[in-house]
Amino acid sequence: MRQAAGPVMTRQVGEMLGVDVSVRAKLEPLRGRLMTLVDRGWLRTLPDGRFITRL
Repeated sequence: MRQAAGPVMTRQVGEMLGVDVSVRAKLEPLRGRLMTLVDRGWLRTLPDGRFITRL
């Protein structure tokens, strides 16, 4: 997340982590993990669904 120039989508995070982004079933668990980080206050989600670090 910190390497990104701005807000990122789950698909972009998956590409950076080496997840097969062509399969939606592989992205949903990653989205869940990102939402957990939002709940813990580490990330923030934007209205369009992108994620950004909370600094």
